Amino acid sequence: MSEIEAGLIRNMAIKAKRAAEPLAATPSAVKNNVLLSVVDLLEKNKERIQRENSKDLEVARAKGLSSAMIDRLELTDDVIKSMITGLREVVALPDPVGEVFDMARRPNDMTVGRMRIPLGVIGMIYESRPNVTIDAAALCLKTGNAIILRGGSEAINSNIVLSEVLQEALAENNINADAVQVIPTIDREAINELLSQDDLIDLIIPRGGEGLIRFVAENSKVPVLKHYKGVCHIYVDKDADLAKATPIIINSKTQRPGVCNALEGLLVDKTVAESYLPEISNHLAKAGVELLGCGEAVRLSKSISLAKDDDWGTEFLDLKLCIKVVESFSEAKEYILEHGSQHTEVILTENYSTAQQFIREIDASGVFVNVSTRFNDGGQLGLGTEIGISTTKLHAYGPMGLRELTTSKFIVYGEGQVRE
Repeated sequence: MSEIEAGLIRNMAIKAKRAAEPLAATPSAVKNNVLLSVVDLLEKNKERIQRENSKDLEVARAKGLSSAMIDRLELTDDVIKSMITGLREVVALPDPVGEVFDMARRPNDMTVGRMRIPLGVIGMIYESRPNVTIDAAALCLKTGNAIILRGGSEAINSNIVLSEVLQEALAENNINADAVQVIPTIDREAINELLSQDDLIDLIIPRGGEGLIRFVAENSKVPVLKHYKGVCHIYVDKDADLAKATPIIINSKTQRPGVCNALEGLLVDKTVAESYLPEISNHLAKAGVELLGCGEAVRLSKSISLAKDDDWGTEFLDLKLCIKVVESFSEAKEYILEHGSQHTEVILTENYSTAQQFIREIDASGVFVNVSTRFNDGGQLGLGTEIGISTTKLHAYGPMGLRELTTSKFIVYGEGQVRE
């Protein structure tokens, strides 16, 4: 990276830090007006946005990017509608900033409590999906955080035009436009430069493939919130309602196979495998899913090929699925512990006690009963949208919405007390 570009990143971080301080004290009504201005500007500028997005799509196709990557990159009418819906939902949610909680009186009559505050300046590094630019900015603005966004090179035109929309909305509401900035270069060294700004940036959130996340975690001087991969499983328990199970499994695998909450491993209890595995494998094969399985799964269904050792625990992000017949709940739990990524784990069962055991004992950011893995998503869980899904436990676990983009400080009210 040239000295000019390195200086650019440093200058952006300085400006973000300056913008963050007044933004932290901005009233909720003003922040909501900014987001509503973004809604209006997205609607007014839709053709312009899609024109810039088409430039990225043209380059992506010329480079031979996969259909799943193209799907994540394209700003269709439906995707833009979804962005607008997400913005309106964030507006409707309560603002956590300034919330006072855990107030208690100490023996010396001091009143001690906590107040929720913004994190400060967030740097976000992400791939492919330009709608993340709007989602992340919306959450940060609502919580009083400034944000520097570094999207993938494949979405550079889309991200720049979306940043212009965001900054126009800020300016319309007399908010420093530096509160949202998109790094305008595709030079990969810009990432290293961003990761070195530990005196100005409070948190880095990488969102993308496992390689990107590991690179950021290994090279950042700034604290990193990690989400390595989404190896999601469904366990079909011996007490599952199999009629209910089939559409859940199909939806989990095929609705959008290229996303992190898509199904990658199916575990079927041996008690129901003989009758159910031929049926579900037939449905999946008809949907175009390549099926890989253990020896018992192969014996039970002609649609399943023998899996290789390195297939187990793989995030395919494609129409490919591993299937294993398990002896019991305990074996399913052991398999998830070994091959899961602490993203999403689902049990299909009508047995309340088994469901509760699964909820208690399975360690993942989302543990579900009788629903699709695809519901581990900020919008679906009532957060409006999300800035990412954390699969590590500090400082958040699971989809990160408004509350997860804040921290708290202690506040104390006294009447002249001194420490003895």
